[in-house]
Amino acid sequence: MVFILEDTINGILMGSIYGLTALGLTLIFGVLKVINFAHGSLLMVGMYVAYWAVTLSGAHPYLTLILVIPVMYLFGYYLQDIVIKPIFKAESEVREPITVIIVTTGVWYVLDNLTLLIFGPHYRTIQENPLRGKMLELGGMLISVPKLWGFSAAVLTAAAVYLFLQKTSMGRAIRATSLDREAASLMGIKQFKIYNIAFGIGTATAGIAAVTLVPFYNVFPTVGVLFDIKGFIIVVLGGLGSIGGAILGGMIIGVIESVGPQFMAATWAEGIVYGLFLLFLFVKPSGLFGVRYDW
Repeated sequence: MVFILEDTINGILMGSIYGLTALGLTLIFGVLKVINFAHGSLLMVGMYVAYWAVTLSGAHPYLTLILVIPVMYLFGYYLQDIVIKPIFKAESEVREPITVIIVTTGVWYVLDNLTLLIFGPHYRTIQENPLRGKMLELGGMLISVPKLWGFSAAVLTAAAVYLFLQKTSMGRAIRATSLDREAASLMGIKQFKIYNIAFGIGTATAGIAAVTLVPFYNVFPTVGVLFDIKGFIIVVLGGLGSIGGAILGGMIIGVIESVGPQFMAATWAEGIVYGLFLLFLFVKPSGLFGVRYDW
């Protein structure tokens, strides 16, 4: 029983990090109304930025947030401004331009292969890592300290994004644009600037997730693919555009992956995750917290 409880807690902690990786994905969808297939690659870029920041400076992994957040925000801001905005302008009459999906898929392949070309296929880990293998003993259970910090980062980031959207003038402008971009434009809101900012924030949250992963996860060019797939499953479970749903959906996946192998083969546990994904698509495609209106 203790082992099941231990696996459940560690599953929730890891699942919250999954939810954090999906948070930016659901935020971008909520505003731009498009699925960003390059989101996993943006997470991978954030992991490389954090890895090299720690390797070159010797700083504590979590201190790299000071660098990673602004770098990833600007990267996302200008990626939207330079690559995606022209498509929105060319297809201004389309609410959800399918071409953007094709372009973000192209960005995914470009980023992954460019990283492979520059850094090679090697798996990298932080050598001087004060958090490696660190565990917290609690009532006979061993709780991963890096994952515990990741859980804290996920909850705080989700709360910060929610409060930003609800309480600030820029957040209200983002929500107004997500509801009706034409009406928002008539009110003086600059639609494409809002898109740039929303994409930048979504990318910055992926950077935060990257920093929480680097202390205990390998860094390699295709690492984003693993989290990209889970990200799409999570936003379907939690509801596209739902901030709380992203975190809860991630926790559900984490618990299944952690507890499932206690009773069955790990491959069957993965099968349950995908089966749950298909079940929600058929029965409740809006997800747990999906609503008729965005935000």
